[in-house]
Amino acid sequence: MPQTLSISLTENLPDSPSALVLYADGSGKMGPVASGLWKRTGLDFARIAKATGFSGRPGHMIDIAAPTGLDCDRLLVLGRGADGEGDNDAAWVDRGGSLFAKLDAVGVSDAAVVLDEPGLTPRLVGALGAGARLRSYRFEKYLTRRKNGATHPTALTFVVAKASGMNAALDDALAVADGTILARDLVNEPANLLGPSDMADVANTLADLGISVEVFDEDQMKALGMGAILAVGQGSVRPPRLVVMQWNGGKKGQAPLAFVGKGIVFDTGGISIKPAASMENMKGDMGGAAAVLGLMQSLATRKAKLNAVGILALAENMPDANAYRPGDVITAMSGETIEVISTDAEGRLVLADALWYCQDRFKPKAMFDIATLTGAIRIALGEDYAGVFTNTESLAAKLQQAGRASGEKVWHLPIGPAYDKLIESRFADIKNQGGRLGGASIAGQFLSHFVGDTPWAHIDIASTAFGKASTETNTSWATGFGVALFDRLIRDGYEDGG
Repeated sequence: MPQTLSISLTENLPDSPSALVLYADGSGKMGPVASGLWKRTGLDFARIAKATGFSGRPGHMIDIAAPTGLDCDRLLVLGRGADGEGDNDAAWVDRGGSLFAKLDAVGVSDAAVVLDEPGLTPRLVGALGAGARLRSYRFEKYLTRRKNGATHPTALTFVVAKASGMNAALDDALAVADGTILARDLVNEPANLLGPSDMADVANTLADLGISVEVFDEDQMKALGMGAILAVGQGSVRPPRLVVMQWNGGKKGQAPLAFVGKGIVFDTGGISIKPAASMENMKGDMGGAAAVLGLMQSLATRKAKLNAVGILALAENMPDANAYRPGDVITAMSGETIEVISTDAEGRLVLADALWYCQDRFKPKAMFDIATLTGAIRIALGEDYAGVFTNTESLAAKLQQAGRASGEKVWHLPIGPAYDKLIESRFADIKNQGGRLGGASIAGQFLSHFVGDTPWAHIDIASTAFGKASTETNTSWATGFGVALFDRLIRDGYEDGG
């Protein structure tokens, strides 16, 4: 099992840490405790900074082995930036990732990190810890040959002037980081070992945290009239599942906030089969469901003060003799008929039934779906932003604000009646594909047919869920995108009856 990076808080410097970390600007300005520790070394900061090119910018480092006057093997000075520079959660999450990367690069096992800067809030300390935990993530469970002798950091101790309020903020931030890590684990997992039932089993483990979990099988979905999700899954020997999770941390009877995740555990494209190149990446087509699972774990772990529903639409899209075909007409749970133009536009079909079920049963105050839905979103936005489509403009603004704060950025794109013309069908109420132009908006417009009057937003994460270049907080293929975004959305606008 991979070892989780341990992060703790103390007001006293621990004895003999492997490494001691101080933060400073280019002139050597530090907090009072850090400044006192530096003075013990008797070193000339200005001279060392000039020799090493240290300017105090985030990411810069001074590395001193066996420093005189200090009981540690290494002394690291990291750039803190200028006063007020990057004093927001996303910047400090990145700073935590950079901290872990520096410690990892010099091969230390544990470190004491002095955080006594005036004005350093509990929330920013939590963000620093979350970033370090996220950067420490590795998915190595199937590697049988490992590098010998490598030492990775396993414990960080944050030394603060006053721990009051800090521990709760750190625990909250680590709960979100661990939810993101759960999502990464699921997306990284090979599809032969993670089918619809396996993901449902993971959801069932959340019952230990106080989450109510229901798993609907084929017969139950058939009884509910979920013809869309059943059609997608009928070509696989591993049948579809619908998972419903409920966290009741708010007032009794208060309408919940709902999150629906696309969970295609592997997407061949079905009979409209995908090209062979990079098809292995389609094990990540359940990134939306993974994010919802990670979010629900985070909410329960930090005892979030709201009622929340998480729904996973789980299926495998395979092209066997029983697979659904282009030209088929299927009936969704809503009663709307759908002409199948492409069996590779399957994500919107499983979401159609899940969204309709969610709004019909739970009457949520707002509903969000998250899905690796279209290649078009990657063409439109690249890898830094997910796309947002909504029937309620205020939700887009809230999501964009949460994205800036969390670092999981989103961009608002249009849907509306003009796109309905592109999914008109000769043989059914609508069709599941409308051509190449505006593909991401067409998919969003399709989904809007299944949300009723509920305030709703769709987040297309096909550009951000996996395969991105390494960042300060992630060197893994999977990103876990969506957990931090939704958690911040909840904190800023919906928790405590918001």
